[in-house]
Amino acid sequence: MELSEMKAIIEGLIFVSGNEGITKKEIQKVLDLDKDMAEHVLNELKFDYESSSRGMMLVESKGSLFLSTKPEHGEYYTSLTETKTISKLSQAALETLAIIAYLQPITRTEIEEIRGVKSDRPVQTLISRALIEEVGRKEGVGRPILFGTTLDFLTYFGLKSLEELPPLPENIEDIDVETEADLFFDRFQELEQE
Repeated sequence: MELSEMKAIIEGLIFVSGNEGITKKEIQKVLDLDKDMAEHVLNELKFDYESSSRGMMLVESKGSLFLSTKPEHGEYYTSLTETKTISKLSQAALETLAIIAYLQPITRTEIEEIRGVKSDRPVQTLISRALIEEVGRKEGVGRPILFGTTLDFLTYFGLKSLEELPPLPENIEDIDVETEADLFFDRFQELEQE
């Protein structure tokens, strides 16, 4: 099988996997490829999608591959739907989102310990905007819900993976969460206002 045919088949597999995504191992199994060849074909496909003439991008999250629209074309998608699904987030929601993005999976109680205030509303806002989701339950008393970011979070902020999050400063304990959330989301707030 030629490289171009393998890329086309993998592209189709990623597309039909939808929001569930597909793992590299599943791709290897379906195409009967060894790990090195699968990696090579995926790297070629990623390179193709990085072209500015493409409207989609390849995203890897939590071990699965997805196709997503490019964030720089967001205004056109918004125009199509005629309703902006994600309006400006409150300071509390931004703080909460920053904590979840860096410390996931994390419980609501752990978020509240870091913020020092109740976080029910910001968490509900982020869930309703599909920026975070339930990713499991923590072992222990009451088995509290664990939260993590979603594929929509990556798409909204133009990230291909969580590894692209800016690194936290060494002395994070000395910096207050509000200031850190402001710094992290400044560039995204500017994008929202354009």
